[in-house]
Amino acid sequence: MDILNAVYEEIINFLGLKIFISAFKTGHYDTLASFDGVMSCLLVALPILLFVEFFIVLTREREQLKTYKVNFLIIVVNRIIGRLLSISVMIWSIGYFQKFAPFQTTYTWYWFIYGYIVWELGSYIYHYFGHKVRILWCLHSPHHAAENMNLSVNQAHFFLEFPYADFVRTSICMLLGVDPKLFISILLLDITYATFIHIGEHMLPNGRLGILNKFILTPSHHRVHHGSNPLYMDTNFCNLLNIWDKIFGTHQDEKLDLKIQYGITREMNASNFWDVYFGEFVALYKDVKRASGIKNKFLYIFMPPGWNETGQHETAKIVRDEYLKNSMMK
Repeated sequence: MDILNAVYEEIINFLGLKIFISAFKTGHYDTLASFDGVMSCLLVALPILLFVEFFIVLTREREQLKTYKVNFLIIVVNRIIGRLLSISVMIWSIGYFQKFAPFQTTYTWYWFIYGYIVWELGSYIYHYFGHKVRILWCLHSPHHAAENMNLSVNQAHFFLEFPYADFVRTSICMLLGVDPKLFISILLLDITYATFIHIGEHMLPNGRLGILNKFILTPSHHRVHHGSNPLYMDTNFCNLLNIWDKIFGTHQDEKLDLKIQYGITREMNASNFWDVYFGEFVALYKDVKRASGIKNKFLYIFMPPGWNETGQHETAKIVRDEYLKNSMMK
């Protein structure tokens, strides 16, 4: 019975129905008008979209089912192993770093704007280094392994990436004075939007969202981020506000004449859970093992993916810069 109860709780939490069931049992429907209630209404829409998306793939594009199969296995592994680690890291970071902030915000709309900009800075930093440090890329690469885009991709991460991301984002927010209650509200909103921007072309063919494409990061921008095309590599690291991508020069719009090629540059089997989840660790281990000298072994671990001790580097920056150089010469 304990197992059945645990499964039931997981399903209810995944579907975002907990607050609705509680309101039905107690008769206190006014809770649905609170912030938590509004967020629950938004969150419950995402699993519905996921099921609709899966049904469309099941009936029209069955070749994409392998993505759902692998991502489902990743979700199960992460829920079992990573959730408590992530929550613990977040709670510890709030308790430890908040006291070092030079000032404290309050739960108001104007501080919410400030807090979201700070949150995006933390997200940018963790995400940027997830692409630029080889060992961190090993954690992040399962998120980029899918050969097509859909809502399940948002859940595909190596389980240790969540504690790493939460440590960076939470510590930065606390050090810059974001109130913990404000932080949690921003976190919930960001989780919702971060899921939405992974919606696939079969659900939302044009992901630009009209004029919003000029002001925020849309599904179109995030599809670019998942592209392995030289022009698209290592761009659009933010989730909603594109301010930090524009400041640091990593913003990239989708080109109508350049079809996005999803996946990673390493040759891999995207339908194999073990290759998706552990493949980059295996590749890193092989590079470290054959590297000459301790220095090069450490460099393989901490330099960007594509770095080579021979000097024949194929990092994303080099590949993209070469592409842009050749494009300007044409």
